[in-house]
Amino acid sequence: MKTLGWMCVSLVLGAAVCHPVSGQPVAPAGGGVDASRVAAPLVPRSVFFGNPVRSQARVSPDGTRIAFLAPVDGVMNIHVAPITDIEKAVPVTSDRGRGIPGYSWAYNGTHILYIQDKGGDENWKVYSQDVKAGGPARDLTPFEEILGPDGQPIMLPSGDKLRPAARIENVSHRVPNEVLIGLNKRNPGLHDLYRVNITTGEMKLVAENQGFLAFVTDDNFSVRFAIRPNTDGSMAMLRAQKSADAALSWEPFQEIPAEDVDNFDPLMFDVSGKVLYARDSRGRDTAAIVAIDAATGAKQLVAGRENCDAGTILAHPTDNTLQAVEFTYDMPWWTLLSNDLKKDFEFLKKIDHESQMLVTSRSLDDRYWTVAFIPDRASPSVYLYDRVGAEGKPTRTLLFKTQPELEKYRLSRMHAVVVPARDGLKLVSYLTLPPGSDPDNDGVPNRPVPLVLNVHGGPTARDNWGYDPEHQWLANRGYAVLSVNYRGSTGFGKRFLNAGNMEWAGKMHDDLIDAVNWAIDKKIADKSKVAIYGGSYGGYATLVGLTFTPDVFACGVDIVGPSNLETLLNSIPPHWGPYIDVLTRKTGDHRTEEGRAFLKSRSPIHFVDRITKPLLIAQGANDPRVKQAESDQIVEAMKDRNIPVTYVLYPEEGHGFRKPENRLSFYAIAEQFLAANLGGRAEPIGDALKGANLTVPAGAELISGLSEAAGNH
Repeated sequence: MKTLGWMCVSLVLGAAVCHPVSGQPVAPAGGGVDASRVAAPLVPRSVFFGNPVRSQARVSPDGTRIAFLAPVDGVMNIHVAPITDIEKAVPVTSDRGRGIPGYSWAYNGTHILYIQDKGGDENWKVYSQDVKAGGPARDLTPFEEILGPDGQPIMLPSGDKLRPAARIENVSHRVPNEVLIGLNKRNPGLHDLYRVNITTGEMKLVAENQGFLAFVTDDNFSVRFAIRPNTDGSMAMLRAQKSADAALSWEPFQEIPAEDVDNFDPLMFDVSGKVLYARDSRGRDTAAIVAIDAATGAKQLVAGRENCDAGTILAHPTDNTLQAVEFTYDMPWWTLLSNDLKKDFEFLKKIDHESQMLVTSRSLDDRYWTVAFIPDRASPSVYLYDRVGAEGKPTRTLLFKTQPELEKYRLSRMHAVVVPARDGLKLVSYLTLPPGSDPDNDGVPNRPVPLVLNVHGGPTARDNWGYDPEHQWLANRGYAVLSVNYRGSTGFGKRFLNAGNMEWAGKMHDDLIDAVNWAIDKKIADKSKVAIYGGSYGGYATLVGLTFTPDVFACGVDIVGPSNLETLLNSIPPHWGPYIDVLTRKTGDHRTEEGRAFLKSRSPIHFVDRITKPLLIAQGANDPRVKQAESDQIVEAMKDRNIPVTYVLYPEEGHGFRKPENRLSFYAIAEQFLAANLGGRAEPIGDALKGANLTVPAGAELISGLSEAAGNH
């Protein structure tokens, strides 16, 4: 799934319809994909998009246990096993809702920390689970309301109370029984910093937020710096000064120009606490790893590349020595900063030298690692790596494959391609073709096929090479799938990133059109059968595609996409307030008359009359980023003009669909939509809506089988 920046979503869609008896694919009326040219059986939706069998393996700090996520009655929960036998795992949490999205071990080795929201509202709570004693998890942030200046709860237009949103700010092996948590219970727009005991829940205020976006703390939980936004979109980095009474004051330290804001990220301090490692593009184009003297501000380059930003880092678990940095232009690769890990990488690469390799956890003594290998056309695999071994030789043990059912099916290669934009920018993109359509494996099918342009959200995010269930699912149905890192995407330097400023529905969209034309010119895509879909910004791009370039696309799928940039900016969550000047620098300023006029010119809601192609819209009712009103208003505008549209609404979801039943129901609906408009292979809706919570406020009759399925689910 994609991860998608300041407007992020975890879902995009695809297509499918099978004969109810034979299970063989049936082309919709009007022709479509020649099923005989897709040399692979139809893979069930649940194999691609159901819960993983297991995921997110993490070794405990003391190296005695392994934790991972796995379903319990269909809901993802945390399990813990002895490090010597993962099959002895037992669940230690008992979530019965949308599942636990992620977790980490506390450094005391007896507790696990995780976050959970309510129905996708992103008002996160932080929980602590005792894995030894068992019992219910402890809510470390047990607050249900934010009080206003009058001492009364702040109420939302819906009549609900405004709830605080917590976030984990820091954990440290030096403070194993505590966690630093940011919480906006005092002011909805600002996260104060609290030190919380993991076992008892005792909470102590560490620093009150004075208009900061973030605090920077060290391994002793001392507040060292804060980042404060300026009105021009730049940031000020302030150094904390502690007085005799322990009160904090702030002095200027460094400035972060607006063009560098998205490429500046404080990472950690060295073991002495005197050097701050950061990801930083100041003074260069691409973001590099740098060492900043915490006293003088002097900066030294640690690792950087000219064509892409620095990504994931590896550091020693206790002495904080930087050991390796991952860089990704089109394909990922690791740069070792010393010989510390050379033998480890050589050993691990023998397991799988073609896949992306990620070290996901390390024990404090650095003996045990969990390592994930992510190929492009198979299930990710997760190993336990013992650097010492029973006889002094390193060993590796396969813990699990996340989706072992995938091994039954033939999947397609993901090609990394570079598409030229009309103004010369290079757009790193990823192309997947239907199985059997490209026997010489040159990235061009024997004849043009329908194309799905899969637009990532954010837009400050990027597409990457590796296993992508959306790509494989759509390719299996008979479509070419193209994901484009359009300008404004991250990972390719600040010039590329900032080239997207004020270009929503402008040059950012031109890049997508250039990519479609490239695919047509290369005889990859059938010009008459190109779909655009995506989530969040990708949903917005879908609406732009059907209004600004209506002749290019045969249909569109919009998931939680904004239709009106002015109303989008007027309805951001309160705690995004300090970031508003950065957002308006990218999109346009809703606070000025000139800015509102510009936003209107880039908002699909004002060009609804141009929509002539089929459109499917999906929305989570609790979405705090792109409110339900963004979908409601464009659906109503289309209905007022008698323009057909299908609208699917999920009452218990937010910015993306996390509950498996909801997720699978939407894929089933989208399959029918794409199959009808592009002619792809498909499997029937069947009972895919069973257990899902959804309504179809408009256009159920436009998708085959939806009215009946929605009425019976």
